[in-house]
Amino acid sequence: MGVQESAISRRIRDLEDEIGAALFIRSHEGVKLTYAGQRFVCRARIALDQIGHAARDVGAIGRAEDGVVRIGIFSSMASGFLAELFQAYDVGHAGVRLDFVDGVPLDHIAAVRHHRLDVAFVTGESALTDCDVMQLWTERVFVVLPNHHRLAALTGIGWSDLRGQPFVFSEAQPGSDISEYLVKHLVEVGDRPVVERHGVGRDNLMQIVSLGRGLTLISEAATAMHFPGVIYRPLLGEELPFSAVWLPQNENPAFRRMLSLARKMSKVRSPSTPIGESPFPAQTPTSAPVALSRKRDPSP
Repeated sequence: MGVQESAISRRIRDLEDEIGAALFIRSHEGVKLTYAGQRFVCRARIALDQIGHAARDVGAIGRAEDGVVRIGIFSSMASGFLAELFQAYDVGHAGVRLDFVDGVPLDHIAAVRHHRLDVAFVTGESALTDCDVMQLWTERVFVVLPNHHRLAALTGIGWSDLRGQPFVFSEAQPGSDISEYLVKHLVEVGDRPVVERHGVGRDNLMQIVSLGRGLTLISEAATAMHFPGVIYRPLLGEELPFSAVWLPQNENPAFRRMLSLARKMSKVRSPSTPIGESPFPAQTPTSAPVALSRKRDPSP
């Protein structure tokens, strides 16, 4: 231990003076524990075991073998970059809990600033003075229309094709953001679209589209989900950038590993990489705001 016996004896006597009881019986035959000493050692062993457990737990967190990452999301996780990221991360960090929160970019960024989220994945590339922002991927915008619609025959749809078409969106976010995005672009081509808002989620909104009540928009990742009676067509020339937002002083090891993995995946991912096709090889397990943004009831 690198400590002289005399120093240990002195510290034991200081401890006995502090607690007011002798821990050892000292004689020419040696030392043995008093009754008080026996009780003390029993309790001390439990305390040392707990300290050992605490050290091992903290060590596992430091190696990103344990812990939690709190994540704010806006894009669908049905396919695409986020789905690939979380699948790859889970291979090497299965002991880390991922807590997901749906919401809109402004709410997510506020939560990051108040340390309620480790990272938010949001649309846009806004410069934030107090947060780090890194664009990671882009997604095409798709029009959702009923199978029998006249535009279903097209392989791609332009803004001018959508003039005069009615649209339906959810009252919940990101429905209002998508609606503003739509109106802005259609006004540019001389149209004032009729927009209806419904208090429903994505599943029922798709059913409303299938009934011919209007069209709607979704991001590319959500096209992995199939609904009867509707089809998806890309909106020509429209792509949404998605970025990660986090506090630079966030030293959560599990989050830092995820951020590093996301950065690597983004570098090897081509803009033309099809949704659902990962360009990033599976990890080997280790030993150790355009404002389109999602909370509890996400809709396109």
